[in-house]
Amino acid sequence: MAIWNRRKPKAASKYPVPLTTHQLWMVSLSAPVSRDRDASRTTLYPFTRIDDDKARRWLADQWEITSRDELVGRLDGLARTGYRARARLRLGVEPLAWDAGLYVDISRRGFACGMLSEAEAWTALKNIVPAVVRSYASWNEYAEHYLLGRMVWRDNLQGTPDAGFPAPQAASDAHLKSLLDPANKASPWNLAPWDAISHPDHAR
Repeated sequence: MAIWNRRKPKAASKYPVPLTTHQLWMVSLSAPVSRDRDASRTTLYPFTRIDDDKARRWLADQWEITSRDELVGRLDGLARTGYRARARLRLGVEPLAWDAGLYVDISRRGFACGMLSEAEAWTALKNIVPAVVRSYASWNEYAEHYLLGRMVWRDNLQGTPDAGFPAPQAASDAHLKSLLDPANKASPWNLAPWDAISHPDHAR
């Protein structure tokens, strides 16, 4: 077989059991973060195909996380204060959604590269749920605060070497609009409605 035909195995083949409604809801907190075509939004594993090295490189390059201790420390920081304290000084509100999205995204990538076990990753996601549920009443509210947090983060990059890193705001806006579109049958926010987390869990 030619090397260019050797594709990485699908994440769904390694993790074939569908997520429960609660599990999908938790994973969906990170849906706004990654707009990549290879992003998986219906598995704990963050990509559609198994690529542990990609997760490891991303954590190292974007977050300077190269060990389990650094990962745990970063998650603790996002859960406690994150970027929302800085946003409160500027906007008068604390956009928890931005920090929660990053928290879940980092947890999933940490699981992908072996820094967290599957059980530990689910525990991490469960830990952020109460604060998110207290803060928002819908995916729409969550999306609005996610955009607020992203705006403050982008502004703080101005004048730094990373100023050109973020995708244009229009790209983020379009992605969130797609996630919120009731006609988008593939949106995890439609597959796991906001109030689902407040009702008994069940298989999908």
